[in-house]
Amino acid sequence: MTDPTRFLTSLGQALATMALYPAGHPARERVVDAAFEQLQRLMQEDPTPRILFIDGEVVYSRQVLRQMSEWEWGIRLADAGIQRLEFLGQITGDEFEGFLTDVYQRLSPDTPDTSAARQMTATNIRYGPVGVRGADTSMAAEAVATATIAYSLQDEVHAIEWMHEEVKQTGNLPLREAHAVVRSLSLAMHSQGAIFLPLLELKQFDQYTTTHCSNVAVLSMGLAEHLGLASEHVRGVGVAGLLHDLGKIRIPKEILVKPGKFTEEERNMMQAHPVEGARIILSRERSLDLAAVVAYEHHVMLNGGGYPALRFQRDCHYASKLVHVCDVYDALRTDRPYRGALPSEEALSYLAEKAGTEFDPDLVRAFTVMIRERSERRLRLDRPTIEPETPPL
Repeated sequence: MTDPTRFLTSLGQALATMALYPAGHPARERVVDAAFEQLQRLMQEDPTPRILFIDGEVVYSRQVLRQMSEWEWGIRLADAGIQRLEFLGQITGDEFEGFLTDVYQRLSPDTPDTSAARQMTATNIRYGPVGVRGADTSMAAEAVATATIAYSLQDEVHAIEWMHEEVKQTGNLPLREAHAVVRSLSLAMHSQGAIFLPLLELKQFDQYTTTHCSNVAVLSMGLAEHLGLASEHVRGVGVAGLLHDLGKIRIPKEILVKPGKFTEEERNMMQAHPVEGARIILSRERSLDLAAVVAYEHHVMLNGGGYPALRFQRDCHYASKLVHVCDVYDALRTDRPYRGALPSEEALSYLAEKAGTEFDPDLVRAFTVMIRERSERRLRLDRPTIEPETPPL
């Protein structure tokens, strides 16, 4: 366990114990002292530790602490307006205990809040939202911008490949890893201040399913955010985008990369992947009903065409129509064995041409605005790293 992880774990334990025992109780004093000891150890290595809680992730010294993803206390602190912790110099035990008391009061709505008054006193502990007026936000802005600049997507690529292989070999769908990939992609999208779109390019055609699933997850979350969906719905759409083509793991690779026309048998096999994907998801994780619906419906057109053929014509789920737009855009923007990748504007023109018949027109319009407003960064799979953009001369 790294020193920042030890400190944060002890911090969470202290806050939890403070809810059980009043001030002065020995049990409370023990956990506060233990947390202070861990902070002192951390500050021996890093005299000015700085920690951010952003979008379910914990960022320390410009690095994401992956083992702390979705850490309960990090989420609660961020929700209470504490997105950053800064320890700027020598700190006394009394000062640290006062800090913990203030934080606990923010987390406890029934407790009188004195944090504003304490923040005005001289202290070497700074905490609050990222970008708060009057605070020293240079570190916060820099950390948000650089936490994932040179942010490698190699781990995400490997995780998706491993997930697919796990489903193939064992039938087990690793839900935790799926959510972890989506969280990581979300963090990468926001790593440079404003949202951008870290999309992967193929190095070899047999990598298509991996890159496409990652890209559709990113595009789907980007469109969901652009439309103003709540954060939990954005993540849900991201998981659905990541798993929308899961049924393709049942298709032989030689068919997936075939450059010529499909035989009727091959076409039927390809067109069965939405049903197969929904079946895999529902048989492993009942909690993924949205992902299963999207997997089943993402090739159904607005006019009822596409596949699988619906027994009764009906409107598809909103998330399915959203992922459908993102799915086709990324497919058009990617090199395939039978054609080269289309430029962005040509792909958008195709979506506009088919709006009202294949695609939801409102979603196409929103998607087009999003693509034109936000930076789309294509990263080759052999170099899946987000590097800083070269400043204009």
